[in-house]
Amino acid sequence: MKKHNGMRPQDIVVLLKIISIRDDKWRNIDIANAIGISPSEVSEALNRCKIARLIDSKKRKVNINSFIEFLVYGLKYVFPTEPGATVKGIPTAHSATPIKEHMSAGADVYVWSYAKGSHRGQAIEPLYKTLPQIVQEDELFYELLTIVDTIRVGRVREIKIAIDELNKRLKHA
Repeated sequence: MKKHNGMRPQDIVVLLKIISIRDDKWRNIDIANAIGISPSEVSEALNRCKIARLIDSKKRKVNINSFIEFLVYGLKYVFPTEPGATVKGIPTAHSATPIKEHMSAGADVYVWSYAKGSHRGQAIEPLYKTLPQIVQEDELFYELLTIVDTIRVGRVREIKIAIDELNKRLKHA
């Protein structure tokens, strides 16, 4: 068995992209092109996820219950983030759909730093550097990433909303 050297942030991104495709007829190159990483990085991510039991042994289907458990209980400890400087970017966490619909006006705005972004807010480090450029192409993928960022950086109420939204989307995947 191959040694597991720990999860990497792109592993979460790969699994979320697989879920957003909603079809098991994808290829590594499809995932790689969709999220702007190399096919070998996708392969390595899938191997790490297989060892962690977050994807099935054939590396085709995400183990939804295990993945949700990891996201809810481990993500914020393994891939923590804190709001940074005010920058221009793309909304994330509770500042984007579907979480923002549950929030009152006046909450802090969190964004992924991106020169072509349309919002100003506190910078949140994305799980992978290419995300600000590619999320506009897949609505479900963007929503899942927003939910994940809320879990990473949110307060108790925001995290509860994020977990509810995550369950709505993943239990039917």
